[in-house]
Amino acid sequence: MDRSKYSFDKYKDDDIRAIDARFEAQKIAFAPMTFQAIRAMIELGILNLIEDAGDDGISIADLAKKTSLTEYGVGVLCEMALGMNVIRITKDSTCQKDEKYTLGKTGWFLLNDTLTKVNFNFTNDICYKGAFKLKESVVNGKPEGLKEFSDKWTVIYEGLSQLDERSKKSWFEFDHFYSDIAFPVALPVVFGSNAPKTLVDIGGNTAKWSIACCKYNKDVKVTIVDLPGQTAVAEKNAAAAGFADRISTCSGNVLDETTKLPAGADAYWMSQFLDCFSLKQVTKIAKKIYEAAGDNTTVYVLEPLWDKQQFEGNAYSVMATSLYFTCMANGNSKMYRFEELRDAIEAAGFRLKDAHHNLGSNAYSLLEFGK
Repeated sequence: MDRSKYSFDKYKDDDIRAIDARFEAQKIAFAPMTFQAIRAMIELGILNLIEDAGDDGISIADLAKKTSLTEYGVGVLCEMALGMNVIRITKDSTCQKDEKYTLGKTGWFLLNDTLTKVNFNFTNDICYKGAFKLKESVVNGKPEGLKEFSDKWTVIYEGLSQLDERSKKSWFEFDHFYSDIAFPVALPVVFGSNAPKTLVDIGGNTAKWSIACCKYNKDVKVTIVDLPGQTAVAEKNAAAAGFADRISTCSGNVLDETTKLPAGADAYWMSQFLDCFSLKQVTKIAKKIYEAAGDNTTVYVLEPLWDKQQFEGNAYSVMATSLYFTCMANGNSKMYRFEELRDAIEAAGFRLKDAHHNLGSNAYSLLEFGK
């Protein structure tokens, strides 16, 4: 089986039983409330107490005592969690009075799986309230949900440094979790037999990739291109890591005609960056890189392409992220499929030289382009 097409092939069939399809429809119908039920159980410590009880389980009465909540409040949350397979009833329970709850497999992932926790917190702290404006965002082509944070921002990136600490933490943990996992696998590809001595990190954010490059290769010099607020953070992080002499910055909006990219670099790198732009904008950015690049320059694009995921659950997460771009980030970008992203970059004059799929546990794709 071609691993890169595993989940994609699943979308060609509709062999689910009608009764199961109806159940899936109910999950969608109640999704906002069930999500908040689990959030409440996590933040109130209920789910942790159930996990700590182990196989012996814990009763509603004991949960209520330990959390100083009413049995009613704990009860409605646990009943919903039971219906979601987040918790289970112990096998030795014979009647309602002696029922005890244990943590189910789904509950374990909610509490202990980093991917799930990152997605959960990001959805709650960044997307949840703004998602109510998803329809308007689709109609207007603007991130109407962004007004939950500010009615002065046109895209979320303008205000990342101004987010409250909880929201900022959730945004950056989400952003870094996905791309950072692929870095150790991507570094040997970039710094192979023809290792670049100069690299431009477009959309370098907090300088994580640039710092990783400098740690991996003692000769490379990196220039980070990003918005002023981000380059200021990047400079501090680069200095703190001891690479102020090898990491420089170039501030500006890459879409702005007045923003010129550093020319003649051996490599240009974009990690989870192009998904922040529409396909037309992707081509525009690629054209700007084409003008700056030399004949032997390599352009690297690291993205989680949803049709190249190994597992259906991973593809689902990537697809869902597109909705964030629609209603919160910019209103016109998404998580792309392989062919549409490749074609948009090649429209600028580049050609695809190589494609590395299924990098890291999040199945990233590293695409190499040249002139």
